Amino acid sequence: MTKNESHKIKVAITHGDINGIGYEVILKTFSDSRMMEHCTPILYGSTKVASYHKKLLPQQHQELNFSAIHDPSQAQERKFNVINLVADEVKIDIGKSTDVAGKLSRMALDRACEDLKKGAVDVLVTAPINKKNIQSPDFDFPGHTEYLSDKFNGKSLMMMVCDRIRIGIVTNHLALKDVPGAITRELMLEKITLMHQSLKRDFGIPMPKIAVLALDPHAGDNGVIGTQDMEVVKPAIDEAFSSGILAYGPYPSDGFFGSSEFSNFDGALALYHDQGLIPFKLMSFTEGVNYTAGLDIIRTSPAHGTAYDIAGKGKASEQSFRHAVHLACDIMRHRREYDELTADPLK
Repeated sequence: MTKNESHKIKVAITHGDINGIGYEVILKTFSDSRMMEHCTPILYGSTKVASYHKKLLPQQHQELNFSAIHDPSQAQERKFNVINLVADEVKIDIGKSTDVAGKLSRMALDRACEDLKKGAVDVLVTAPINKKNIQSPDFDFPGHTEYLSDKFNGKSLMMMVCDRIRIGIVTNHLALKDVPGAITRELMLEKITLMHQSLKRDFGIPMPKIAVLALDPHAGDNGVIGTQDMEVVKPAIDEAFSSGILAYGPYPSDGFFGSSEFSNFDGALALYHDQGLIPFKLMSFTEGVNYTAGLDIIRTSPAHGTAYDIAGKGKASEQSFRHAVHLACDIMRHRREYDELTADPLK
């Protein structure tokens, strides 16, 4: 047994916004004891907040017990471990955005990331945050992806993953009016390369095929509608292909998804947020996962938000969060296998 295999994968879980559905989907996921067979969960949150949310759940999810610990080294296998971020009582306002919720979201992320850096935990799964109330001088980012890229000094690719498709997003959380100016040949080549590397190392696909979507309708119609696809996007695809990456396109997104052409590829690269997220959520709204590819650390998240409108009602589906946990563990196993296979035997 190798050092990496000597324990179950330690999954750091940040509790996200305490007034949303984060605690509900977390507790529902781990009330199924079979989850403990695959990993050791460590929640960065509060046993008191967890207890409050547990009381709001249907009876079949009320059996989960919490094991309070101070740091990941104390985590017990087959237990739901909780690191308390605060000792005092916390004001919970179900379904509302509050400064308290934002502060606790930041605390959980900061603490979990420090433990990731130290190697005290193996992977990170984040519950949904409110992108407004989490803002502070220490958190000036539009979302988890940008925060983690800064925290771990790396270039990343936001990738949406489900059974049917993997979609990468070139410009992440960017206003639509700013997208054309952000699309450069260099950025396109960077994101194509990140997707190629991730599909190989994180998903175990030896020679992945990548489809790149077009910016303009009909890919610009040979310059009739626009020229950026011809002058920027296509040259980046050609350069990637000449370097050994199986990248194709650009494909007009309406026909690409409408004709199910996406099924012929291992991944698709959308140029802006809604171009990729709308078809993705139509395919897999309750099961999709957000994965931050390209970084040394592994982070996944359910592909939904805080859902204030159904918070505290026991209606939230835990499927996306459960898939996020499984995907994080699967990626870690794929990375271990890939790194072993590609290691220099002379060393």
